[in-house]
Amino acid sequence: MSKTKIIATIGPSSQDKDILRELIKNGMDVARLNLSHASHDFCTDIINKINELNEELNTSVAIMFDTHGPNVRIGKIDGKANLTKGNKIEIHSDEIVGNDQRFSINYPGLINDVKYGNILKVDDGKIELKVIDKELNYIICEVLNDGVISSNKSLNAPSIKLNIPFLSAKDKEDIIFASKMNVDFLALSFVSASDDILDINDLLIELENDHMGIIAKIENENALDEIDEIIKISDGVMVARGDLGVEVPIERVPGIQKKIINKCHAFGKISIVATEMISSMEKSVRPTRAEVSDIANAVLDGTDAVMLSGETTIGNYPVETLSTMDKIISSAEEDINYLDFLSRAMQSETQDITGFISYSVSECASRLKCKTIVIPTLSGYTARKVSHFRPYCPVLALSPDPQVIKSLSLHFGVSGYVIPELKSFDEIIEKSKILAERKFNLGPGDSIIITGGYPLKKVKHTNFMKIEEL
Repeated sequence: MSKTKIIATIGPSSQDKDILRELIKNGMDVARLNLSHASHDFCTDIINKINELNEELNTSVAIMFDTHGPNVRIGKIDGKANLTKGNKIEIHSDEIVGNDQRFSINYPGLINDVKYGNILKVDDGKIELKVIDKELNYIICEVLNDGVISSNKSLNAPSIKLNIPFLSAKDKEDIIFASKMNVDFLALSFVSASDDILDINDLLIELENDHMGIIAKIENENALDEIDEIIKISDGVMVARGDLGVEVPIERVPGIQKKIINKCHAFGKISIVATEMISSMEKSVRPTRAEVSDIANAVLDGTDAVMLSGETTIGNYPVETLSTMDKIISSAEEDINYLDFLSRAMQSETQDITGFISYSVSECASRLKCKTIVIPTLSGYTARKVSHFRPYCPVLALSPDPQVIKSLSLHFGVSGYVIPELKSFDEIIEKSKILAERKFNLGPGDSIIITGGYPLKKVKHTNFMKIEEL
């Protein structure tokens, strides 16, 4: 079982319950639903299926919603439209059915925001358009390279300040729906500043939702300028390499990815690497060597999670892709310098009791080659702390609250198990040993570490660490 988590986006290729079952069995930790494409009815169907499968398989796969965000998308196209280099094309503010001569967009204000000579990029930068003229209700662009467009494709305007409110009416409606459906994580598209996160926090407070974790997607230069502040007030950050590679020079993306992973680790926050992780497997049963290296390097850099997008939404081999990714991750994790991550984490750790005990637990587990760390928890706090130190062995979090277990689904090395409330210290130790043996196939002579706070409801910090030899 890999410690780096896998997020799989659910779409037409993976919506069948039998496929979802196989994805879970092969290592899916979080099911992502992209609200730029998925309807509420589709989301409800998938959530119901995941909940049923969690019950059937005794798992705790979490749900992530990805918001539409303040991005610009092409309107309806009649099938597909071929754009030819040197031709002109009109971009309209009024809704029309597009073709190879004109199309509309979902943000009419683009006409006022752009200037002559600006470059617009369509479909993750595959097609570039140069603004050469402006009329009252449309702009005229020159096509700079051949390409094909279709409905709902993205349109990026690098280095152009777009006057789009961060929280649109659609996004607010989607977040309210997410709260009603008890979604576990909210990935916010096109975050530009820490204030964007605060706006969503205010909405969640208004909805009385203190469960849903906020993941800030980094997709533009403005977000990079405020990256420290964004990381501090988010639960985690996603390096969304698709739009990021359009908004900034693509050669900068690998360095940005490494810096963000390092910053998230220093702040004790979740880091996720996304986009084209293994995209060749949309049509092939084997990944490229470059894709294998890409995934392995993200793991070696210390990311908490990696994400599949088109590979599991429209790809021909969703289960095989996820299984392959899990194998690559597991192999790469054998080469992680765990003691180096431990040392680096301690340098940024807050000086509190839980932090110091979590450090000691992680160091002992790594040096003594313990098979697992077991953490009975009511809030998940100790499990998150231990994950920050990247112990050599997996972490098993035990809690009577299913929401707590799901909230840990993106934290490196942590797997969860829902149990009845434990009332005595002896019961905690005995139950921890039984579940560790069962989950990790342990035998005589194997060592585990049990840590947490006791009494569970009275102590607000970790106060014990016990090494048990089975």
